[in-house]
Amino acid sequence: MKKIVFIFFLFGVINGLLAQTFNQFNENGKRHGVWRKYFEGTKVLRYEGAFSNGKEIGLFKFYKNIKGKAVLSATRQFNDSTDLAEVTFFTSKGKIISKGKMRGKTYVGTWKYYQKDSDKLLTLERYNEKGQLQGKRFVYYENEQVAEETNYTNGLLHGKAIYYSLKGVVLKTMFYVDGELHGEAKFFNPKGELLVEGQYKKGKKHGIWQYYENGKLKETKDFTLKSKYKP
Repeated sequence: MKKIVFIFFLFGVINGLLAQTFNQFNENGKRHGVWRKYFEGTKVLRYEGAFSNGKEIGLFKFYKNIKGKAVLSATRQFNDSTDLAEVTFFTSKGKIISKGKMRGKTYVGTWKYYQKDSDKLLTLERYNEKGQLQGKRFVYYENEQVAEETNYTNGLLHGKAIYYSLKGVVLKTMFYVDGELHGEAKFFNPKGELLVEGQYKKGKKHGIWQYYENGKLKETKDFTLKSKYKP
C-alpha cells in the first residue's frame, strides 16, 4: 500500500516539474525554453514553440479555436542563421493554403498559394524586403494554365500585363505605370482575333480607339481630352 502511495506521489511530483518547464524566462527576463499559450479562459492551445534567450527557434505551431478544439492553422520554422521563418498556412481540414517566408509579420521572397480543392498552384508571387509585391506575378486556372501574368514594382502594377483564356489564348494585353493603366491596350476574342485597341493615359482611355469585327475595322472613337474653352 505504501509503495502504491509513493508511486502516485512520485508521479505527481514529476507532473508538477514538467508543468513548470513551460513558459519560463531567463535571468534577463527573456522567454527561454518551451512555451505554450492558450486561448483566454480556455484550455485550448493557441500556440506552442521554443525560445532561446528571447529568440524563436525550431518549429512553432499556431492553432484556431474551433468548437473548443485546437486546430492547426499555421506553422513557422525558424532558422538560427537567419531572421526569416518558413511559414505554412492551413485550412481547418489540414490542406495547405499558402507557404513562403516571413520576417516577423512581413512577407518576403517567393510565396505560393494553392487551389481550393487541390494541391495545384493558384498564385505565384514575390515580395521585396518591405513586404511589397515585386516582379512577376502569376495566377493559374485549375488546369494549371496561366490566367494572368502581371508585373509589380514596390507593390504597384508596373509594366506589361497579359490575360489568357482557359485554353491559353491571349484575351487582353495592357501596360501599367505606378499602378495606373498607361500605354497600349489590346483586347481579343477567344479565337485570338483582335477586337479593340487603343491607348490609356493615367488610367483613362486616350486618343483614338479602334474597334474591329471579323478582322476588319468597324468603328473608331476619339477619347482625346479636349478643353471646353477655345484658345
